[in-house]
Amino acid sequence: MRHARGYRRLNRTHEHRKAMFANMSGSLIEHEQIKTTLPKAKELRRIVEKLVTLGKRGDLHARRQAASQLKQDIHVAKLFDVLGPRYAERQGGYVRIMKAGFRYGDMAPMAIIEFVDRDPDAKGAADRARLVEEDADA
Repeated sequence: MRHARGYRRLNRTHEHRKAMFANMSGSLIEHEQIKTTLPKAKELRRIVEKLVTLGKRGDLHARRQAASQLKQDIHVAKLFDVLGPRYAERQGGYVRIMKAGFRYGDMAPMAIIEFVDRDPDAKGAADRARLVEEDADA
């Protein structure tokens, strides 16, 4: 029987898992596509789907709930300003998971998790912007 088996523990403590998924969901919102292991991607999907639903609501309470999970204001802003309106007409299924083979070091199954109808230019855009700012400062 599978009683009280609601999620994958991923061999981590509660605090580590919470911080890891906060970082991963922030990265997914920022880049709109990340590569990770298959079990982490399947758990991350549950979290990100709920965050996008909060982004669709768009009220202050939803923004504060998302901010308590995401930890960075730029991710909250993108969630509510870009992703919420983008998926306003969609009833769910905001992310897709594609299997991406096995990791060379330990043969862990890898996956690519991305937003449906994602912006291809978003991947690495923040990193490119930081490089431009550093070059301008130098």
